[in-house]
Amino acid sequence: MTGPSVKNNVLDIEKIREQFPVLHQQVNGKPLIYLDNAATTQKPLSVINALTRYYQTDNANIHRAAHTLAARATQMYEDTRMAVKEFIHAAEAEECIFTKGTTEGINLVAQTWGRANLNAGDEVLISTMEHHSNIVPWQLICEEKGAILKVIPINNRGELEEFDRLLSAKTKIVSVVYVSNALGTINPVAGIISKAHAAGAKVVVDGAQATSHLEIDVQKLGCDFFVFSAHKVYGPTGVGVLYGKRELLEQMPPYQGGGEMIKEVTFEKTTWNEIPYKFEAGTPNIADVIAFKGAIDFVNSLGKTYMAAHENELLNAFVSGIQLMNNSFNKKISLIGTASQKVSVQSFLLPGQHPFDTGMMLDAKGIAVRTGHHCTQPLMKRFGIEGTVRASFAVYNTMNEVNTLLHALEGLLKRLN
Repeated sequence: MTGPSVKNNVLDIEKIREQFPVLHQQVNGKPLIYLDNAATTQKPLSVINALTRYYQTDNANIHRAAHTLAARATQMYEDTRMAVKEFIHAAEAEECIFTKGTTEGINLVAQTWGRANLNAGDEVLISTMEHHSNIVPWQLICEEKGAILKVIPINNRGELEEFDRLLSAKTKIVSVVYVSNALGTINPVAGIISKAHAAGAKVVVDGAQATSHLEIDVQKLGCDFFVFSAHKVYGPTGVGVLYGKRELLEQMPPYQGGGEMIKEVTFEKTTWNEIPYKFEAGTPNIADVIAFKGAIDFVNSLGKTYMAAHENELLNAFVSGIQLMNNSFNKKISLIGTASQKVSVQSFLLPGQHPFDTGMMLDAKGIAVRTGHHCTQPLMKRFGIEGTVRASFAVYNTMNEVNTLLHALEGLLKRLN
């Protein structure tokens, strides 16, 4: 599916940029160059307008009233669920649960499936490159249940190693990131899932970074759970999705108690609603869920194949530019994360300069990048560093912006040599 921003199999980037009002401003007297897309992507007008329209014309609580506004709001909310189902190729919409984001989705699985199924001596496998949100929930449940958390190591390029050695009959769940937010590494999750299932383990895939770059088909992957956040896929903040196989979701106890997740309440006993509502207690983030459909429609109108080709072109130009630049200096920029399979995320360090300083100097030129440990402190420790500067490219970024970043870095590098 492609729209008017794709002509002759090529994206019209300027036409795409017209849909993002935030990009058309100056920061510190310079045109904004937004390269912090791994943290959050900007929002197209389809999302902004949907959010405004809901509050202007359709604001009502869902699923619980007979009046027209409630019916409209409920229909639009469930339309987004159906759009999500098709977006990730789930077998049915009921397998798609709305959450606050990736973090809540992982916590939900850990605190429901994990609490019900983990026992003392069982093992949970994660990787060195996990975001804190895919580390801490498993630490908490392992401590509670007496299970053992094991960590898959990585090599110097930022690629997984020794998964086969660590996987055993004791492994009950493997929870692994599809794409590293700090390194851009694409992990071989299909193979991991197949091997984990052969060992009798369940698999959670953290798709927060993958979903905006890669085609997602949870049925082909075969994962038991898949989590992602809307705000990293051009959608609103405060919305996420937990996909789970129906048979597992039906077996899992509720995560929270309250309205919507119940079928019947008495003071003696409460019975639970069907999925997905069993896991959606209370009034949900209705407006942002509805607006999320605008983001899905935006991505579908471009096509991820075209988006990925453009983003990879920007990444390759940036990496090549750094390598060429390094040839001219004694003190060189270090690239952190050089896996053979990557999305358009690149961490780097200037010699002898704290990443925060680099980020501030780039911000003075209107260039927004991320600095710090990127919520991956164990990964930073693996590389023996405090943090990195991270440039992450999205579909609305341009080659001119890449060249401006390279020119700015060359100026900083000259000062350090």
